[in-house]
Amino acid sequence: MLRTLLLSSKNDAVTPLAARLPYHCSTMSNSKNKIIQPRVQTPLPGAPEPTATTHRLPDDLLAEHVKRIAIAGAVGAGLWLFGLVMDAIVFPLTVGPAPRTLTVVIDFLGIAVSAGMFVCIRHMAGSPQTKADIGLLFMVLNAIFVALVNSQARTVTSAAMGHVSWNTIVILVGSMILPTTPRKMLAAAMISASMDPLGVWIAHLRGIAVPSVVNTFVLFMPNYACAVVAILPSHVLHRIGRRLRQAQEMGSYHLVELLGRGGMGEVWRAEHRLLARGAAIKLVRPELLGAGNEAEARTMLRRFEREAQATAALSSPHTIRIFDFGVTADRTFYYVMELLSGRDLDSLVREFGPVPADRTLFLLSQVCHSLADAHARGLVHRDITPANIYTCRMGLEYDFVKVLDFGLVTFNDRSAMRTTMMTGAHTTTGTPAFMAPEIILNEGGVDQRADVYAVGCVAYYLLTGQLVFDADSPMKMFLQHVQEAPVPPSQRSELPIPREVDELVLACLEKDPAKRPQSAEQLLRMVRRCRSGASWDHDTARGWWQTHLPDLTGVLTVADAPYETAEHALLAHA
Repeated sequence: MLRTLLLSSKNDAVTPLAARLPYHCSTMSNSKNKIIQPRVQTPLPGAPEPTATTHRLPDDLLAEHVKRIAIAGAVGAGLWLFGLVMDAIVFPLTVGPAPRTLTVVIDFLGIAVSAGMFVCIRHMAGSPQTKADIGLLFMVLNAIFVALVNSQARTVTSAAMGHVSWNTIVILVGSMILPTTPRKMLAAAMISASMDPLGVWIAHLRGIAVPSVVNTFVLFMPNYACAVVAILPSHVLHRIGRRLRQAQEMGSYHLVELLGRGGMGEVWRAEHRLLARGAAIKLVRPELLGAGNEAEARTMLRRFEREAQATAALSSPHTIRIFDFGVTADRTFYYVMELLSGRDLDSLVREFGPVPADRTLFLLSQVCHSLADAHARGLVHRDITPANIYTCRMGLEYDFVKVLDFGLVTFNDRSAMRTTMMTGAHTTTGTPAFMAPEIILNEGGVDQRADVYAVGCVAYYLLTGQLVFDADSPMKMFLQHVQEAPVPPSQRSELPIPREVDELVLACLEKDPAKRPQSAEQLLRMVRRCRSGASWDHDTARGWWQTHLPDLTGVLTVADAPYETAEHALLAHA
């Protein structure tokens, strides 16, 4: 069964739009500075590659970090100057003979290179990426100078065993300052780590007594350990950069809080910059859907866009509203939805048990209103489940239904695209416990009557707290939906269920689509004719909410209304 991730806030229990994956909740305190700017054009199949990639840091973040390279150059010049003073003045006067000429020359070279780096970064005309690459060269040059001091200006002996080379400091400091990719950092760090062994080998070629190969390896093994560790800061920086790039490429919203993360993407709570309107933003990367190549990824993104347009075109107040959607430069699909305060029907039954017949009819009438609007426009939902139906507080109304997740929507209109993102080859379309027989049998011409069957399954679950059929595998459940007659819900519930409600549900669950209500509109009329539904209205709903969900019935304000995300991930079936 699908499950909903519950979060807690100071005012209510928040249920973010959880995909059918175990999202893990986390927050980012500094995310309010992330402004979502206009989206890029969705790539067409066969279009040229976009210039931006996920491997490149955003320019503003890169420019900020490049400034630190200039500071590092100034600090490096000061350290080499300090070394020159110690080698040329302090040590000869206190502990030993005058230094070798090579040592002084290396100190001067270190000062010159570091000062040159400071000037280069501060005044050279060039892109931040170019300056970051020069920073890697600066790290390697410092490693060379340190290695020359260790092996040429001084004598390397086995007595140095246990002492760490200054190159470990060069590598670690470079990894924390230089804004580059993990691969580039690893390469530069490994080269820097190898400078000490290379210096020892050159000293050996000059006839200078040096430690054995094994001792040399042990002596400088910390260099290589630091080189491996050096990729961690780069990895963290690029994760931050990827999130910032996502935030900078999506509409007029800024990200407020990361609500959930799973294998298919992330869900954020966001606010519009000018309207102060809360929203939920779903971010999905096509490679996580199994796109094997660029053509498949682009086709999938186009399908996302068509389906977002289809959902946005629906006008029923009981359909989730889409505010915006698009694709970022790194092919992350996103769309922006309304935030809701309430429970999905799956969570409602799990938390409070089966729903009385009058309330079930009250909820079903609103579900049918949403689906009737979709069916009138030639759209079939194909994934009506309790987890995709949300009952919420909407202004002064309670038990206000929103139908979610039109990710499997197909077009009945022959002139429209019939294959959507989740109905292509080799994909499973729908949820087994709520799937119509004609979908299971893959019969042609699946239409709105498949949604009617699913509504019957949802009604059965609400009335009884149980699925229409119980099975320990999807295949067995498929067979039951195709072959077995359902037990009337009144025989599986302790709550009283009127005969007319039994007949309504069983009519929806007919195996033959021709024997079911032929559309959601017809089903809506049948629900409204049921006299047993007249006892539940918005006032009754308000009383139930005040008793069972009091945190969601307080006074709502613009600043702190208790919102909950209410849309499932588009990718739940991938």
